[in-house]
Amino acid sequence: MEKRISATQAVRDFSEVLNAIKFKGVHYVIERGGKPVASMRPVEEKTDVRTLGELKSLLKNLPRLGEELDAFEADLDDIWKDQPPVAKGDLWE
Repeated sequence: MEKRISATQAVRDFSEVLNAIKFKGVHYVIERGGKPVASMRPVEEKTDVRTLGELKSLLKNLPRLGEELDAFEADLDDIWKDQPPVAKGDLWE
C-alpha cells in the first residue's frame, strides 16, 4: 500500500511512519511542495537461495556427531515411542 505524506508530516510522525512501514508494509512517498522527493519502504531482506544440487556439499560439510551419535539415536527412539499413533483412513470422512 502506498501513502503520500508531506515532509513536515513525516518529521512529526517519524516513529509512527517507521512502525507502519515495519509492521504493515506501508510504502510512503514523501512530498515537498506537493512534489515527490523521496520514498520510504520496508527493506527487502535477502534470503540465501539453495538449490538441490548444493545438497550433497551441504551434507558433506555438516559436523560429525562422533561419540554423541548413540545418545542422539537413543533420544530419537524415545521421542518416536512417545508419538501418538497415526490415524488410518481418510480423516475427512
